[in-house]
Amino acid sequence: TEYITLLKSTKERIVRFGAERIVDGTTVMTHCHSSLASETIIAAYKMGKNIQAICTETRPRYQGRKTAMELVNAGIPTTMVVDSAMRWAVRRMRIDMIFTGCDAITSEGTIINKIGTRLFALAADELDVPFYVATDTFKFDPATSLGFLEEIEMRDPKEIWADAPPELNIENPAFETVPRRYIHGLITEEGVFPPSSILHILKEKHPWMFAFEE
Repeated sequence: TEYITLLKSTKERIVRFGAERIVDGTTVMTHCHSSLASETIIAAYKMGKNIQAICTETRPRYQGRKTAMELVNAGIPTTMVVDSAMRWAVRRMRIDMIFTGCDAITSEGTIINKIGTRLFALAADELDVPFYVATDTFKFDPATSLGFLEEIEMRDPKEIWADAPPELNIENPAFETVPRRYIHGLITEEGVFPPSSILHILKEKHPWMFAFEE
């Protein structure tokens, strides 16, 4: 019960910090499905801010449809594009900021998230659009501070093509890395800060994460 209460309060702080970053008149874009990213956008809308949302469908499992449903049900004007149109959308639809979640954070401030996120980050960098990652600090992998690398999960090729020709090789990476140089800020329960600060902040706020170093 105590842990669930902690997670809830953590999410509430992240959403609040993120929603405060979204100003009136903003068009926000997001990728895949992150409850933190969706709830941040919805919270900003409930504050009375006139905003629009763009989301991707997120192949091959279409997690972006869940994001779209949540945003539409909240009353937010929402547009969906296919994954391969994300750069086109950032450029043509005049995106003001991008919010994603993440599955892990490394000691270098690199994040790991759904495949396609790096394309988002590259488009954001090219077009000078702020790229934010909403995440709790518990996503940090302390083993990476010792040189261990996060493994990228490869999923079943049948997710892409169930009855593909048997001679065809299909690769289905689920995640990819986004280097810290492309990330405008990590939005966490400890506030908003550059990813390069992750080790310093966690060693100050959560020293128990590094007990294995002793």
